[in-house]
Amino acid sequence: MSQESQLDRALTRLEEAAAQLNIDPDVTEKLKYPRETTKTRLLIRMDDGSRKSFLAWRCRYDDTRGPTKGGIRFHPEATIEEVETLAFWMTFKCAVMNLPYGGGKGAVRVDPRQLSNSELERLSRSYMQAFGRIVGPDRDIPAPDVYTNAMIMGWMADEYNQIVGEVTPAVITGKPIALGGSLGRTDATARGGFYLVRHLASELNLARDHTVAIQGFGNAGQFYAQLTAADNNKVVAVSDSNGAIHKPDGLDVAALIAGKQAGRPVATMAEELGASIIGADDLLAVETDLLVPAALEDMITEQNAGLIKAKVILELANGPLTPEADRILNAAGVAVLPDILANAGGVTVSYFEWVQNRQGFYWDLDEIHARLLKIVEREGRAIWNIAKERDITLRSAAYVHALGRLAEAIEAHGTQSFFTS
Repeated sequence: MSQESQLDRALTRLEEAAAQLNIDPDVTEKLKYPRETTKTRLLIRMDDGSRKSFLAWRCRYDDTRGPTKGGIRFHPEATIEEVETLAFWMTFKCAVMNLPYGGGKGAVRVDPRQLSNSELERLSRSYMQAFGRIVGPDRDIPAPDVYTNAMIMGWMADEYNQIVGEVTPAVITGKPIALGGSLGRTDATARGGFYLVRHLASELNLARDHTVAIQGFGNAGQFYAQLTAADNNKVVAVSDSNGAIHKPDGLDVAALIAGKQAGRPVATMAEELGASIIGADDLLAVETDLLVPAALEDMITEQNAGLIKAKVILELANGPLTPEADRILNAAGVAVLPDILANAGGVTVSYFEWVQNRQGFYWDLDEIHARLLKIVEREGRAIWNIAKERDITLRSAAYVHALGRLAEAIEAHGTQSFFTS
């Protein structure tokens, strides 16, 4: 499928939700298109003395409910369509969690693994030099995403400080703790998903000691494995970009994470963990109660959705299921906890970081976990109830929940019926 159609496919969620609600056409008209997308080229000096340019974007999709919020990814296949789609999802994700934000996103088309640390710093600072007039603590607040991390956010925040001539930690979230980052941010995406599954486990017919398969063993996948294993669940299969392994009686999660942090692909650890090596798509077909897609967009399609044996899917990645895959899984009775709810722990704790930066007072880890738990359970329960009352999927319910809040904010500025009355 082409990246060009990605935003169109995402917009079908908006249309489905709008059909469930009696909202003014002004609302859907405003949400069909991004407010602004800026494109530029970042030109940096490489270590060998040459200069090289990299395509970069920043999208502010909608700011009706507050400043836009969203990560910056460094990826060799990044596109403008992907950036705008991710910003659309962020708009709804922030509304789902009732955060005072709109949705944004940024990207640089680069393979950061091919850059030295010095080149990576120059690229990161160049991004902020290019977009310094677009971002700001009251306008657009970036965060880490694919192949970016706390140190990169620290470089960007420092560059912004130099541009505006003052220390402004609230301009970016996901920073190192020493530079105003928040406790609890590192595992927030996984922790939010973990809290959601635990809260709805009985409704989802998940046993307290269920089995889990994780597609994508990066930051979110590793932290989810750690949290669920500590809660007496078995991680029976994991995959990364180089392959997958399977062990029906449960993998040693601590050993697996230690290996990954040492730079080893999961398949190289199969023998010592007593696991078998399987194909990437074969991971979808393993016998498991819960499947956790934690990699990239469009990983589960109409070609492989029929392989899935799990009864529940937790979308820790953004958009891992295509609409066609969604329909196949819904017909098969698989419950899908959608990305705009399931992985919203990350943006929620980013919001906590922004609040702490602005007030200059920092919370301890227990308070952050308690606040996250309260929001996840409140919004998860509301979405579950909408799905049951309206007899719709959890994804549709999440979009209905978010669109209701967005519509209220958009309609508060006046709609056609107001101006023609």
